[in-house]
Amino acid sequence: MRLLHTMLRVGNLERSIEFYTQLLGMTLLRTSENQEYQYTLAFLGYGEEHSHTVLELTYNWDQDSYDMGTAYGHIAIGAEDIYALCERLEQQGADVYRKPGPVKGGSTVIAFVRDPDGYAVELIQD
Repeated sequence: MRLLHTMLRVGNLERSIEFYTQLLGMTLLRTSENQEYQYTLAFLGYGEEHSHTVLELTYNWDQDSYDMGTAYGHIAIGAEDIYALCERLEQQGADVYRKPGPVKGGSTVIAFVRDPDGYAVELIQD
């Protein structure tokens, strides 16, 4: 068994695809539309679905925002230089709300950024 994907509901599919591809370097792998049930799916990742866990963005055509639940935490992405990445993200208008630095009580370097829908993305220094 392996983890296949994580799904996030988004209010603006194009804006979210741009964030994950242009700012975080993912590749748009595929999209699909369901006319009958009025939703579009986009699958993004750092590798092909057959060998990597990917992110599924679900856009329901009649909804442009969602309430954040209290159970959701974050997704985590490893990066080689999160200091440079966070600087670039901020220059492009992203909300880096936890600046890069060691995790409290440890030595792992982390940062947090919000995607356009407010979802938390943890960046971890590889």
